[in-house]
Amino acid sequence: MVPPDHYETRMSEPFHELPWPANPDGEPRRIGVEIEMAGVSLETMAETVKGEFGGHVESDNAFVFHVRDTDVGDFQLELDARVLKDRGYREHLARLGIELDDSDEAALERWLADAAGRLVPHEIVAPPIATADLPRLDRVRAALQQAGALGTERSFLYAFGLQINIEVHRTDAEWLLAVLRSFLLMVEVLTAAGAIDLARRLSPYIRSFPGPFVRYVLDPDFRPDREGLIDAYLAHNPTRNRPLDLLPLFAHLDPGRIDAAPVEHELIKPRPAFHYRLPNCEIDDPDWSLARPFNGWVEVERLAADPERLERLSREYLERPGQALGRWADDWSQRLRDWF
Repeated sequence: MVPPDHYETRMSEPFHELPWPANPDGEPRRIGVEIEMAGVSLETMAETVKGEFGGHVESDNAFVFHVRDTDVGDFQLELDARVLKDRGYREHLARLGIELDDSDEAALERWLADAAGRLVPHEIVAPPIATADLPRLDRVRAALQQAGALGTERSFLYAFGLQINIEVHRTDAEWLLAVLRSFLLMVEVLTAAGAIDLARRLSPYIRSFPGPFVRYVLDPDFRPDREGLIDAYLAHNPTRNRPLDLLPLFAHLDPGRIDAAPVEHELIKPRPAFHYRLPNCEIDDPDWSLARPFNGWVEVERLAADPERLERLSREYLERPGQALGRWADDWSQRLRDWF
């Protein structure tokens, strides 16, 4: 049991402010969060969400639950395996001549959910919420931690992640490029500061951006329009498996371009947001909170908001690729390690 005073300290860990607080319509930017874990059932996850946000719980089957009509929107709780969620296993059984009645199918689904849940993450998919509501989602995280949720480091098999979808401030190429450049410069610092788990780094889900792409984008002479930026990204990254996945954003901004590209179309959900896939989910660690990975992203945007520093660090990287980015970057890295 976590001591109450320690629990309150972690709950009070602040979420830092984004340097650009508004979306393109002038409304507060919203954040979508996806949390992968094991050790707790979908029912427990759903009831915990309901306890914080209200609403009512529904289930499609043993693999997908919903908390609907909360005060921030609808949550989905799911076993992250498509063949189960889509009940594709029924086709395989039918080919073997096995037909199930309703009671047999319900029992089988419960067994499959329990068995698969040992290897496949249970996931909370939260609706986009205001940054002011992030501490409430962190209370859900803390309650699930106390209920026995397991995160990335509990097993080599648990390559679980925390995915954050950050609504964009602007959609023009200049702003998008600044954020992308900042992330490319910071990704190694974020990886080290967040102690990104070996299982996740070896998995295909967050493969590094190719070196030629990094150098191409950091070159100060690269000044594309939005179409040119998307084309450059697709030429080097025809995949969702990057620590910062821009395909959902680009599919929202230019659907035709993404539809014509050789990418995983069925997996791309268009949205006006950066899909930040790098962080671990350390939900079983009482000293971890959602504020840590979110604040790391805030640092990415803070660098993007400083064009002189961003250009200087880009030039320094191009002169010495892969090496430390000067004294300021070293200080910055230490600051992030202190947070993590």
